[in-house]
Amino acid sequence: MNGIVFANLMISEPFSPFTDACEASVRSLSETRLIESIQQWLGPVCPVSPGGIGDDCAVTDLTGEHRYLLTTVDGVAWGEHFDHTVSPELAGRKLIARNLSDIASMGGIPRRAVVSLWMCAEVSLAWLEAFYRGIAALAQVHGVSIVGGDISRAPAGVFIADLCLQGMCERPVQRKGVGIGDTLWVTGELGGSILGHHARFEPRIAEGRWLSETGWAKAMMDVSDGLAKDLASLVGNFRVEVETLPISEAAIQLADQRGGSAREHALCDGEDYELVFALDRDSECEAFSAAWAERFTTPLTCMGSVVERAGNFMLCVKDETGAWQPFGKQGYEHF
Repeated sequence: MNGIVFANLMISEPFSPFTDACEASVRSLSETRLIESIQQWLGPVCPVSPGGIGDDCAVTDLTGEHRYLLTTVDGVAWGEHFDHTVSPELAGRKLIARNLSDIASMGGIPRRAVVSLWMCAEVSLAWLEAFYRGIAALAQVHGVSIVGGDISRAPAGVFIADLCLQGMCERPVQRKGVGIGDTLWVTGELGGSILGHHARFEPRIAEGRWLSETGWAKAMMDVSDGLAKDLASLVGNFRVEVETLPISEAAIQLADQRGGSAREHALCDGEDYELVFALDRDSECEAFSAAWAERFTTPLTCMGSVVERAGNFMLCVKDETGAWQPFGKQGYEHF
């Protein structure tokens, strides 16, 4: 298979999930043979029954595990989360990466997952194999076992995959508890994800775990629908002032291509999958920044702070004159 290597994953040129050739599609296999093929495609991240695929449920021994069990589920759909411009390996990688980002946002360690497919009979076996290899490559990086799943037939032209991921942690960091004077931080850069980042991002597992275990993060979540929208979920009914944003080159490029400012793209585009979190107002920000720099090379930005309680969430940014103004736009809305 021709392609490029990305993070130890061989990525093919993008091609359609569907084929008119019966012998090359999932309809050529029985369900049993398809499941056996999936086990082979997943390789070492797929344990044998009863710890993995093969029984009605996967059996997990929690002896010696951390205290809290985390469970999340997210999916990808053809035509909605990826299209013909995204290789099947990156589509599979994105499926598990979205879930890993949720585990990271609570400071967890990912452990086990199940994958559910809704697909038409015309799905290409070669495409599906590459899709699963994308899942397996990132699962192996983070020590995740794929322990089960389900396969269902869907109408023509449909491919939907859901992944349910479990993780463990000692101190789950939630989206609550933010107060006046707390500072707001974000990892990485924001905006322009449609230009490639949405399928190639690195889940911030190590960073989230460190923020949880050290107790620095007071509240935390990942940025999936755009910072302007997700901050409301993190902060609640407070007014926040955001002075500094880590704007990506892709956001600048997208602003040139489609209009709007680079700042608007950084705040609204979504699918950044960075961690946004709050530090308590009494935290020593310089000490925190120094501790972060000793541990990570991941960029980190102190964006601003929570300034006062309000009737509703209010995000304020500076205008051309330097005055604080409400930012009226929001991030991605699903419906």
